[in-house]
Amino acid sequence: MSHVDPTKLPALDPADPAALDDLLSSDEKEIRGAVRQMLDQSVEPYIAEWFENGAIPNIRELTKEFGSLGLLGMHLEGYGCAGMTATEYGLACLELEASDSGLRSLVSVQGSLAMFAIWRWGSEEQKQQWLPGMAAGDLIGCFGLTEPDAGSDPGSMKTRARRDGSDWVLTGNKMWISNAPFADVAVVWAMTDEGVRGFIVPAGTPGFSAPEIKHKLSLRASATGELVLDEVRLPESAMLPEARGLKGPLACLNEARYGIVWGALGAARSSLDSARRYATERTQFGKPIGAFQLTQQKLADMTLEYVKGYLLAVHLGRRKDQDLLRPEQVSIGKLNNVREALEICRTARTILGANGISLEYPVIRHANNLESVLTYEGTVEMHTLVLGQVLTGEAAFR
Repeated sequence: MSHVDPTKLPALDPADPAALDDLLSSDEKEIRGAVRQMLDQSVEPYIAEWFENGAIPNIRELTKEFGSLGLLGMHLEGYGCAGMTATEYGLACLELEASDSGLRSLVSVQGSLAMFAIWRWGSEEQKQQWLPGMAAGDLIGCFGLTEPDAGSDPGSMKTRARRDGSDWVLTGNKMWISNAPFADVAVVWAMTDEGVRGFIVPAGTPGFSAPEIKHKLSLRASATGELVLDEVRLPESAMLPEARGLKGPLACLNEARYGIVWGALGAARSSLDSARRYATERTQFGKPIGAFQLTQQKLADMTLEYVKGYLLAVHLGRRKDQDLLRPEQVSIGKLNNVREALEICRTARTILGANGISLEYPVIRHANNLESVLTYEGTVEMHTLVLGQVLTGEAAFR
């Protein structure tokens, strides 16, 4: 066994003590850096104000900026999409959520839900009509599956689509739909006589509206709305021809959940970095609070959970790039990384004390946002039962 001189080992970076950067290629680091540079210029100076005001005033300009960088549908091929790897997309999600979960939600809903639905299940004509504009950020999409009485059980949806001559007529309501208030197009899932089918509904179609949901204390920098479908008449060409049954929307949700596996780590990293810096600057009893054992334990525990979550995300990303990633494995990542990221944010808040609840720091904003991320795209309970079924062979959903 060769002897290693400790003095010649690479120095430890307190912001990356496990040297996680060594897992990434130069291309992956370059893409991550480009996303971070754009966010530092266009988002970071304003995000606390956007969160406090509950709106992004320049949302269309920001979406076009995302499009120009290739963030929208970035892991899809063709039609103006960037065609990046799953790991590169994951790194982008991490950086987006390090700024704010609402921004990662916007990109995720656009690319992994609305665009992916059309890309995977749509006709060539539908792809040509919608995807280039959505990839550029000129058109914003949303994804209508969740209903007031159908969340974890989408098969019980009440939205109906019936044939009327050569047309389809949709009636129903969708709830908690990100991007809905300003979306140009909605992918809506409805029950038909032949099972669940997907439809492309352009904004402005008679009978269609998307009122915004107000009074949120989470994801405030993300516009959320309801989709109201009151006898919305659509041509046959509005149906996604390749999607039949719940397989269609569930495949889209799996794409979005994969982005969350990475994104939640961004919120965790931002909070952990804030807590670590604060612990070196805040002095009590004559020395920085980072010199006290209990504070160091908190920082060590947060770092351990972040490192483990990052290793899991990279592993799942590599599997996805090899077309080996199963939905159950995405559930493992979503369940672990969001749960641990939320705990990191909560612990970071205790290190900052009263300052931890101020928007002068990002911690309480990330914690509030992750309360939504914890339960959307599959609740803790549902992903727990998915893993439970893997372990036992028994389905406990019903």
